[in-house]
Amino acid sequence: MTRAMTVKLDPSWLEMLQTEFDQPYMAELKRFLLAEKEAGKRIFPAGSNWFRALDLTPLDRVKVVILGQDPYHGPDQAHGLCFSVPDGVRPPPSLINIYKELASDLGIRPPAHGFLEHWARQGVLLLNSVLTVEMGQAASHRDRGWERFTDAVIAQVNAKQQPVVFMLWGSYAQKKASFVDPLRHLVLKAPHPSPLSAHSGFIGCRHFSKANSFLESRGLTPIDWALPEPAVSA
Repeated sequence: MTRAMTVKLDPSWLEMLQTEFDQPYMAELKRFLLAEKEAGKRIFPAGSNWFRALDLTPLDRVKVVILGQDPYHGPDQAHGLCFSVPDGVRPPPSLINIYKELASDLGIRPPAHGFLEHWARQGVLLLNSVLTVEMGQAASHRDRGWERFTDAVIAQVNAKQQPVVFMLWGSYAQKKASFVDPLRHLVLKAPHPSPLSAHSGFIGCRHFSKANSFLESRGLTPIDWALPEPAVSA
């Protein structure tokens, strides 16, 4: 994949992931995405947001990792951060359940928006396993190479000497990050916040307070999980 496609990538990530961009699988992924666009298919998010999570949360600032699966496939929803939607877009059901747990755990009133950039800028890596999707076609870009790339991202976070909190919601996220060292990092597991599973253990998991307690115990600034009204839409 050419450097033209990594221009938005924070330098701390680009340095550690350049070998991935040079791999044949990334060249094949680029060919696939270009062919999809040439066929007239709409790809989400916009190309400038494919690496948005990495750009907003440099490697040396990562404190918490939240893993998602695929970008939202509806118009105007995906903008490069898992579970997040731009200001003005109704929060999806899983995010509503995340807000319910925030209220239960920390007493934080659910915001009216679903824009999570405030978390990302504090060191919460909001990473999807797959970074693109075709409009209206859930999981349409799985097994094209993105998973290998995001595995490399997680491996770089796992290698950090500074401890990190991994919030693994659902079996997919737990399997993907199964190699994370639980002796150095805090690995929190719960069911996915989807309406199908949220009340089977996600609601009541208290991951947000546990994450902050862990960070504070290591001398790190906790995350301000309260979400202000966005000043600018993504």
